[in-house]
Amino acid sequence: MSPKWRVRIVIGLVAAVLAAALYFPILKKRVKRQALVQQKSEEQARRELTQSLNANSNEPKVKAKLFWAVDGDDSGLTPTTVELPLSNEPALRAKQVLNTLLAGPVDSELKTLPSDAALLAFYIFPDGTAVADFSEAMATSIPSGVQSEQLAVDSIIRTLAENVPQVKGLKILIHGQEVETLAGHLDLSSTFLVSTNIPVKK
Repeated sequence: MSPKWRVRIVIGLVAAVLAAALYFPILKKRVKRQALVQQKSEEQARRELTQSLNANSNEPKVKAKLFWAVDGDDSGLTPTTVELPLSNEPALRAKQVLNTLLAGPVDSELKTLPSDAALLAFYIFPDGTAVADFSEAMATSIPSGVQSEQLAVDSIIRTLAENVPQVKGLKILIHGQEVETLAGHLDLSSTFLVSTNIPVKK
């Protein structure tokens, strides 16, 4: 190899190192910025949890049925009646009952949804199909397994079925994206039928 080519190769390597040195800090800032945006969106959702629960505090409280896990080793659901000031507007009412479900019962062992999960958005189409968009914690913090994942979705479906009859079907998104499974097992690719037919323990 001629000296001229060696010089060119050295210059090329130096240029590549300099380019990488300049690019990595930019990339790091972008990743940090994206993480901050995600964190803000989830913090905003948690603020909306408190706001939505208190949005209709001047309204008379109604008895809502929420579905958490059965006490003990049983893997089923049991209804719990909670008095809440609920909106008559279906989408807002759905947010309120789901946010209460996320907040969980007094006994944390009966929770069906991760403590750090947040409902980012909820809307209903004219045909009764609803979309619930949860934060990434819904998938990453839930215990992986068919039973725990099914219990989580069933608790959401039964709670909606009992309190928001306008919802006929439910599509679950994770941070605005369609995903194949909840945490590796339960299929989220299709729309769930929202029905009171899911068995519960009374």
